Amino acid sequence: MGMTNASSAKLRESLLSLQDPDPVEMINPDSSYPVLLVCEHAGQAIPQKLGNLGLSDEDLQRHIAWDIGAASVTRKLADMLGTPALLQRYSRLVIDCNRPPAAPDSSPAVSDHIPVPGNQDLSEEERRQRVREIFSPFNRAVAQALDSGTIQIVLSIHSYTPYLNGEHRPWTMGLLFRQDRKTSELLRDYVMLHHSNIHIGMNQPYQIEDASDWFVPHHGEARGLPHSLIEIRNNEIADEAGQDKWAQLLRPVIHHLLKEV
Repeated sequence: MGMTNASSAKLRESLLSLQDPDPVEMINPDSSYPVLLVCEHAGQAIPQKLGNLGLSDEDLQRHIAWDIGAASVTRKLADMLGTPALLQRYSRLVIDCNRPPAAPDSSPAVSDHIPVPGNQDLSEEERRQRVREIFSPFNRAVAQALDSGTIQIVLSIHSYTPYLNGEHRPWTMGLLFRQDRKTSELLRDYVMLHHSNIHIGMNQPYQIEDASDWFVPHHGEARGLPHSLIEIRNNEIADEAGQDKWAQLLRPVIHHLLKEV
């Protein structure tokens, strides 16, 4: 049986309304500074049509919804350095812009043992709509910034929980990489030289995989650009004082990195 006009029209409706924010926040887009900062899990926004995904306000403040503190560190760094930055405004629960769109958990039905009612039994069209209106615009913005030819290094800023599944994650920060070991090692060595108290995990608390990651394979490795995914433990950057501290810490690290790559 063919699709009715009513159901066809419903599928063509936009997910995002005029009241919803654009997925992409751009900082210093005209800067010639040769480092691009990317923050895929910056935001907590949820399209009005999705309500709150059936979650409480408390859940939407937790790490399942966004990377706590990462957006502020990214903005502060961009302001200090004058570097271009791209931040993604929607909650990672709507769609995770650091996952391949086809990954089963790109719009997770359960996150850290918490069911997400608004993500249960999503149709293929509902998934495609989130990709089309949120993932793809952000991905294009990153690609266009890299296409400019001025970017020499691209860094992605994230945060992680001190505990997951009852296991302690002792690292203060992590540096994630796969083919480009050099960039992460340069970052590690400079941080440790000046901040010996910081415990850095290489490829901790996660490892990069094609099936679960987007930034490193598709924006770093595919272009052959020096890159690293920087993870900061979120209790370090949960307030403005911590965010200021880490932005100040990373500023000279990035300056140094530019001289070495």
